[in-house]
Amino acid sequence: MEHITIKDILAATGGQLLCGDAEKEIKEFSIDSRQGNEDSIFVPIIGERVDAHRFIDSALELNGATFTSEHDSAEGEKPWIRVEDTVEAMQKVGTYYRNRLKLPVVAVTGSVGKTTTREMIATALSAGKNVFQTMGNQNSQVGVPLTLSHMTKDHEAAVLEIGMSERGQIEILTNMIRPDIAVVTMIGVSHIAQLKTQENICREKMDIMKGLSEDGMIFLNGDDPFLVRYRGKLDKKAFFYGMSEDCDYRAEEIHNESGRTHFIFCAGDIRMNVILGTMGEHNVRNALVALGVAHQMGVDLEKAALKLKEFHGQRQQLIRCEKCLLIDDTYNASPDSMKASVHVLSSMEGVKGRKIAALSDMLELGENEKNYHFEVGEYIAGESVDEVVVFGALSEEILKGIQSKTDKIQLTKVENREAMTQYLLQSVTPEDVVLLKASNGMKLSEVSREIQKASGHTI
Repeated sequence: MEHITIKDILAATGGQLLCGDAEKEIKEFSIDSRQGNEDSIFVPIIGERVDAHRFIDSALELNGATFTSEHDSAEGEKPWIRVEDTVEAMQKVGTYYRNRLKLPVVAVTGSVGKTTTREMIATALSAGKNVFQTMGNQNSQVGVPLTLSHMTKDHEAAVLEIGMSERGQIEILTNMIRPDIAVVTMIGVSHIAQLKTQENICREKMDIMKGLSEDGMIFLNGDDPFLVRYRGKLDKKAFFYGMSEDCDYRAEEIHNESGRTHFIFCAGDIRMNVILGTMGEHNVRNALVALGVAHQMGVDLEKAALKLKEFHGQRQQLIRCEKCLLIDDTYNASPDSMKASVHVLSSMEGVKGRKIAALSDMLELGENEKNYHFEVGEYIAGESVDEVVVFGALSEEILKGIQSKTDKIQLTKVENREAMTQYLLQSVTPEDVVLLKASNGMKLSEVSREIQKASGHTI
């Protein structure tokens, strides 16, 4: 944050200064008592297990100020600000700071693909602007204000990712960042345990419009059955992107070559060849909305497309090892993203060895979790895959789904993550391609690391 004082924070939060200098400048938030500096304000968060108020004294050894919701008095040179709720106070400061910055903001949400879409949009816009984007996966009620605090007057555009786990959270975040352009990637079943139905998930994601500026616009996935229902029904300018012919931004002649995806970008009279530095039809959609946003923001499309040619992103890393070619997509998983990753594996050309999908459980899918895993198995049965290796109670349903449709795929069940690692190390060849995919909690990233280490890679 730039030029934000304790006095500004008091105005933004309605808090009470218990002690310290109201003219002191604050540049960032700290939510870890072991981190911070004289320019940061500590935000003690009350969690399910720990109330961070107990760490305020140690936090102030590093930080220059603190919030509190549990003290009515304090002494010392460093400012203590009494507020009703420390997280809400941080959000109010984030809102206050966002309102002082005069730059266009793109907000991205959706059940699947938020991070990659956000990264692609930022990459495309970087062809003509100094772009700020969400750091890592800071897309939560705490992460978004943390991210906002790092924006500066030098940035010419921002691309921010917003997520949710409960009803009402998207509205809070969109009102905080006030986007000029909103993007909804797709409606899946992540968090369905909390929201019960995909219709509820869709309504929550579409709450992103509540914070849109008066002349703002929204981009929706035109291939998503829940989002296409909004065609012609919104009071904001809406653009649809995807493979359907009635999409405003669409792709034709999609094909993969040497680990890259080629397609023709179509928009009105525009037809442009695009090469992506990553694979998969889902990434073509991500690129479509990235180019669409760039188009609406006046960035040269050919320059934006050239930027996407070098795009790789955080997800779905292709790693050439001595043991095999790895597709490391271990960050997270939902039914839609797992199907998309398997399709990438299936569609790879020129593979001389086997195509192996090493999978594990998808978490937080609610009471129908077994059915979702079974459906993934049914999908895999129709793909060009030679072997599926799984561990985890839910992943057994993937094997059952495959068995219900075909007997042409080798099915292997192992007991745990370590057994999967050993099985792959013993069975793969340098000409094989191995996809690793599961929810982050299953820690398949450790399998990836072990395979790379066995190949002499420094991790």
